[in-house]
Amino acid sequence: MQSDVVLTPAHWLYLISVVVIIFTMIKRANVVVPSVVGTFLVIFAITGSPISGIIGIFSASFVAAKELFNIFLVITFMTALLNALKAIEADVRMVAPFRKVMTGGTGSFIVIALSTYLISLFFWPTPAVPLVSAILLPAAIAAGLPPLTGAMVIAIAGQGMALSSDYVIGVAPGISAKAAGAAVSLQAVADRAMVLSVITGLLALGMTYFLTRKYFRTPDAALLAAWQARASDGTLEEVAHTGTFDKSELVRSATEEQTAQPCDITEQDAARRASMEKWSRVFAVVTPLAVLGIILIMVLPSVIPGLPALRGGEAAGLVGGVAFILMMLATWSACGFKRMLDVCPEHMTDGFVFAFRAMGSVLPIAGFFFLGANEATAAILGVPQSEAPNLLFELIASGQHLIPDNHFMVAFGVLIVGMISGIDGSGFSGLPLTGTLSGALGPVVNMDAATLAAIGQMGAIWTGGGTLIAWSSLIAVAGFARVHVLDLVRALTLPVIIALCVSTICGVVMFG
Repeated sequence: MQSDVVLTPAHWLYLISVVVIIFTMIKRANVVVPSVVGTFLVIFAITGSPISGIIGIFSASFVAAKELFNIFLVITFMTALLNALKAIEADVRMVAPFRKVMTGGTGSFIVIALSTYLISLFFWPTPAVPLVSAILLPAAIAAGLPPLTGAMVIAIAGQGMALSSDYVIGVAPGISAKAAGAAVSLQAVADRAMVLSVITGLLALGMTYFLTRKYFRTPDAALLAAWQARASDGTLEEVAHTGTFDKSELVRSATEEQTAQPCDITEQDAARRASMEKWSRVFAVVTPLAVLGIILIMVLPSVIPGLPALRGGEAAGLVGGVAFILMMLATWSACGFKRMLDVCPEHMTDGFVFAFRAMGSVLPIAGFFFLGANEATAAILGVPQSEAPNLLFELIASGQHLIPDNHFMVAFGVLIVGMISGIDGSGFSGLPLTGTLSGALGPVVNMDAATLAAIGQMGAIWTGGGTLIAWSSLIAVAGFARVHVLDLVRALTLPVIIALCVSTICGVVMFG
């Protein structure tokens, strides 16, 4: 990369726009408008035409949508599957057996962490929070686990550990890899993020256990009665819509009652109810086994040489295809074949609505940051790649002498940028920034860009995804656990930040 790059007005406008977007994130406001304005100004500066700048507003989001639409489809299919499982109450049955082993505070701690992590890994934390809170948390509290500790475990295992890797659904690594450039493999980002998320999560959970162990109580039904008598502290409504829209939508979905029954069954239809209960038990077992099989197919090629590996978007396609088949079968079992033909499209529509409500605002943000790499800029401007500027890469090249030649300092710099991007309460809106920055910095400091992207992903999602920011979906956890959200933030800060620092060091040492 050349170090004698001549900076143009487009470079400076891109840099200024990045600074404005980061400042907007710090102020907890939505960054869509600054991203769109920045896109217009940068393209105007590149082309010299205001008409091209206006067209570029659309083109940037369109290019981002083409690059990320497979992610929207996976969210759609997984949401449709979840709705089908809820209709036959299989989602509840998947976690109910865990209650049998919750005989004390330590056992409850482990069960809540494991169940939250697994559900969140398969479906995101959105269904995990209400499921675990409604079914497992009361039993854990009666077994002696403090409500605040229970809330910490749910936040760390679900909204931190599972969401930061997002290994099954692949939204986060998909955005990070696309932003980092064509040379960065999605699977490489996903694999590194998985390792770093496990290190961060296990360390944070371990610290939480030892810091709160002295508050564990002897099992007593009176503990549950006292907890149930607590009133809501009112912070849920106060901050539910603070920050970016996409995260508010996740909070809203997590806290709503999910009672949809697309196949109406009357009280007198005993045979249909018995059949549905049978299929509910079947899918409560089949669904986790199917997703476990997907994980094995994704992981085994990296462990056993010679096995065919999934490439490109094949992993997302496998997840989406399996989810659709399970959704069809679950709906068929609940409604019958004829009714299934109408209900399945309804589940799909609900899935698309949730996907675009939750992630739609990422498109214009990603469109702006994609301008930092010339392959995306070429697609946005409709010119050959050789004629498109490499804005962020050239900016970093011009300031290469200011970048410390130390992998640890660069890695912690990307981590901090990710954490700053998460301040607005959305773990995903900052991923285009950390991904693009990683793709540009990696070659300069001779460091693996996929590792940097994974580290930035850790910072963004652990912060904004729901462990360190009170106006993120952490408020849903606090609301269900009936603890004050600010008390929860204070309790999580030390273990999460220490765990992030340790995992960043491990990432540099392990992956370089």
